[in-house]
Amino acid sequence: MGKIVEQFHKIDTSTISDALDKNGLTGQCLGIKSFNPAWKISGRAFTLRYGPVDLEKGTVGDFIDDVPEGNVVVLDNQGRMDCTVWGDILTSVAKRRGIAGTVIDGVCRDTNRSFELDYPVFSCGRYMRTGKDRVQVDGVNCHVNIANIRVRPGDIVVGDADGVVVIPREFEEKVLATALEIETAEEKIRSATERGMRLDEARKQFKYHSLQTRG
Repeated sequence: MGKIVEQFHKIDTSTISDALDKNGLTGQCLGIKSFNPAWKISGRAFTLRYGPVDLEKGTVGDFIDDVPEGNVVVLDNQGRMDCTVWGDILTSVAKRRGIAGTVIDGVCRDTNRSFELDYPVFSCGRYMRTGKDRVQVDGVNCHVNIANIRVRPGDIVVGDADGVVVIPREFEEKVLATALEIETAEEKIRSATERGMRLDEARKQFKYHSLQTRG
């Protein structure tokens, strides 16, 4: 895990979301969530794009051994809820290889294995039906769309109990700096109210109402 990824790992997705808003960026993946609120992931995206099978019926892919340690596997299955592209074998290999987690615009299966191995999977839901002979890999390490958010190889992906956010690589330092500023201001507000200050006064003093407003 690189230094900047480590820093993002310490920040909640809600704060990162506010930092994205402040910088005029959209990276919040609506409807993508984990099944364990304790799971937290952060890493650079390793992407795959799926599409319906053609006449030759390609496979769902044997890509997992090419994913670098610490990356997040990001699978664009076009939000399909009728078949999965992730299951227990992929979970087992990913855990063994030190992959940070998996994000799917679509569904996963074999959820119990993810719990047993404590391997984080974020998706639209769960469904047991295989994607074999239904979908195939159309692209590896290309741009993909997760809940209408563009994700490119190397973008930073962060997920926690509130969902998944994507930080474009060229804006990561700016978004990180903004997120840290927001964290500092919110901590000052919490501390002030604990000392007895009125919330409206604390928010005004530490400029709460401008924290998420685009600068």
